[in-house]
Amino acid sequence: MGRVKVARRPWPSLWPLCCAPARQPRPVPEQPPLLRRAVVRAERTVRGSRMSSHCHTSAVLVVFMALAVGAGAELLTEKSCDVIGDETTESQMEKALLKKLEPLSQIRFNTTVEIGTTENYAYHFRVCREVNSSLHDFAGLVQMDRQSGKTTVIGRINETQVFNGSDWIMLIYKGGDSYGRHCSGEKRRAVIMISCKRGITASSFSIISEEREKEQDCFYLFEMDSSVACPAEDSHLSTGSILLITFSSVIAVYIIGGFLYQRLIVGAKGMEQFPHFAFWQDLGNLLADGCDFVCRSKPRNVPAAYRGVGDDQLGDESEERDDHLLPM
Repeated sequence: MGRVKVARRPWPSLWPLCCAPARQPRPVPEQPPLLRRAVVRAERTVRGSRMSSHCHTSAVLVVFMALAVGAGAELLTEKSCDVIGDETTESQMEKALLKKLEPLSQIRFNTTVEIGTTENYAYHFRVCREVNSSLHDFAGLVQMDRQSGKTTVIGRINETQVFNGSDWIMLIYKGGDSYGRHCSGEKRRAVIMISCKRGITASSFSIISEEREKEQDCFYLFEMDSSVACPAEDSHLSTGSILLITFSSVIAVYIIGGFLYQRLIVGAKGMEQFPHFAFWQDLGNLLADGCDFVCRSKPRNVPAAYRGVGDDQLGDESEERDDHLLPM
């Protein structure tokens, strides 16, 4: 048999990768000037289109955000009372009274009434605000049947009248739901009598009566107490108060000014710092003497006086001498 020759393949190189020679970058052929300008313009166009698309997207987002903010603000802003008539013919007195009632706008008032076993109603009232702002029906006073759950609008805030007296305010909501068989089918009306009660923001909301036996001008009458209906208190001072304040002010200025003068300018110390101390001391002594003279009710006890003895009160002098007492 003949020998078969086996071709030997060379072993692959076992050089580590870190030691392998780095590849040389392939040289980029230089582009002609016209081609280079075209490439630059294309890149600018692509960048511009990207920027314009981004700007367009941002503008759309801004518009949507503005619409959302506007819708939210509209929802948060509650409707208020609208006086009957055009803006040019609205009474300024009514506007002033509605502004006076503004502190009550954030309070909800509720009352219930039960007449026998057939009528059981709950009344919900707000001053110049909607009872349920989500309905957008301008309902300012609502009647709810507690048995059937039916809701009836008694009056709406977009048809408001208001007037006042010396210690009360009358608020009227018109434009309620129509009567069925009563009052010739006219629209309901709520009359709220707000009486003065100082020291209380609002209390005692209740229904007085419902007048529905007439052919027209039917109404629901309510009453409540509030300090907003009270007239402004007179704060002027009397003549005596003014004189007392003036006198007290003058005395305070005299004492403080005189004290500072005596201490800082004259250099006085102690009680001498009081202005005109000697004068007031003498005046006090005079007043004390005068009071003692006027108020005395009986003579003062005079102390015993010691006087000398006269010669006529002495007896005959004794002849005896005390010479013998002298030492010899």
